[in-house]
Amino acid sequence: MRSSRSSRAARLVGIRHIVQGEPDDFLDRPAFRSGIGRLERSGLAYDILVYARQLAAAIRFAGAFPKQRFVLDHLGKPDVRRGEFNGWRRDLDRLAALPNVCCKLSGLVTEADWRAWTPGQLRPYLDAALESFGPARLMIGSDWPVCTIAAPYEEVIALVRDAIAEYSESERRQILSGTAESFYLAETT
Repeated sequence: MRSSRSSRAARLVGIRHIVQGEPDDFLDRPAFRSGIGRLERSGLAYDILVYARQLAAAIRFAGAFPKQRFVLDHLGKPDVRRGEFNGWRRDLDRLAALPNVCCKLSGLVTEADWRAWTPGQLRPYLDAALESFGPARLMIGSDWPVCTIAAPYEEVIALVRDAIAEYSESERRQILSGTAESFYLAETT
């Protein structure tokens, strides 16, 4: 027989707050951090949904909770439309240096020009995430239905499949399902 806690955990595996819509200092606020401390004790994962300009705060935030499982949604929403890459990449590498953080390969088409993006324009961002996090800490994400304002769902998924085509079968499986399964279904102590 399952305990009420394990039964509850079977239905709810993580929390996300849309921090991208909050002031840039939101992740540093004591009240929010207090809540994350409680979340850490509950064993639930936390999805970090921020814009690239908020990544420095996300690094401080994730570093303050080394036992909390975090996943960066949408690669930290780099400003693809304006071609901003170097600062985003630096912050992505710093976040990837924290072993309690994974990353979702998603959300790029909506950060690009919705009508004029190309796979070649998005590929450097995917490659950077692959280099920074590696297959064991990356998971495919869909950003569905939001992504459909810029591309059909199949096209969005194809971007990731193409980016990982030269990886081994086990690495592709890890990115396409294994990382998400182990991250969201992790046993808590």
